[in-house]
Amino acid sequence: MLQIGIVGLPNVGKSTLFKAVTNKQVDIQNYPFTTIEPNVGVVEVPDERVEKLAELSKSAKKIHATIEFTDIAGLVKGASQGEGLGNKFLANIREVDAIAQVIRAFESGDIIHVHETVDPVRDIGIINAELIIADLDTVSKRLTGTEAKARNDADARAQIPHLQKLAEALQKGSLISQLELTQDETALARELCLLTAKKFIYVINVSDAQLSEQWKPTPELLTAMGGSEYVTMCNKLELELSEMSREEKTAFLTELGLPESGLDRLIREAYHTLGLISFLTTGPDETRAWTCHRGDLMPRASRAIHTDFERLFIRAEVIRWDTLLEAGSYANARSKGLVHTVGKDYIVHDGDVVEILIGK
Repeated sequence: MLQIGIVGLPNVGKSTLFKAVTNKQVDIQNYPFTTIEPNVGVVEVPDERVEKLAELSKSAKKIHATIEFTDIAGLVKGASQGEGLGNKFLANIREVDAIAQVIRAFESGDIIHVHETVDPVRDIGIINAELIIADLDTVSKRLTGTEAKARNDADARAQIPHLQKLAEALQKGSLISQLELTQDETALARELCLLTAKKFIYVINVSDAQLSEQWKPTPELLTAMGGSEYVTMCNKLELELSEMSREEKTAFLTELGLPESGLDRLIREAYHTLGLISFLTTGPDETRAWTCHRGDLMPRASRAIHTDFERLFIRAEVIRWDTLLEAGSYANARSKGLVHTVGKDYIVHDGDVVEILIGK
């Protein structure tokens, strides 16, 4: 399951966003886990295709793809040296696939900013500096150990220039995710669990008034975000929406002139940032969305259903979800030649509906 870590300074709206996430949490009975930690919320990926295909197939169950949001212990300046809950923060954040960094852009006399003034550019600098310092410590320790082994170890000697490149970039204040890395360097950054090698999504928390005025980030803020994706949302509004029924939520969003909630946009952005897509299966028992990486071959993608499927894969039948809807049924689609048989070299596309045949 995709894991997103929510991070931010105190009083920026991180806890409000996580409360909205947990209010939206799915019924875990449909999913392959039984317990959820107090600081974890599991939410569905919005997908109208699941709803429409379930209606077509008269499915007993509808199961969306899911994302796990983890509320990371609050970060303060000095976290990389253990200040506040620094060590817990760093341990938790190493486990996630991407980082949702909550940045405050709203003014409030009732909620005092930990640094007394609202400055999104400064806040990004503080958080990123702590992550960079932690990564530099990790890389420096590995480099020292690798240099000690290099005299008698060819593999260690080969790693040294890669480690030096990572260390030099961090010393200059660069995030590893913003570097052009070779395959070996990417693997090394992953092995070291470098925090700044993870994808960032910035959640810019604005007031409801700023949201209605279609607030835009300044050029300086865009530069500070370094080209990473961002979502502008009002976390207080998201909490209110999460407490409404589906009908109330739809009516309220329409009244505000918003096509969807900010949380739904964040979930979609997370998928896009990490290069993920969904393929689907449908039938009388259930309609379900499965997650794979863009560019995955069908055998690899089928691991989402069961890890043995990649090894046992023989072939699959594939049809676009909208083509299946237009046909009205699998029987009609097959009679019109719209269902295609594909082999191991087929690249899965977002929205493919598949039936997989495996051997023994």
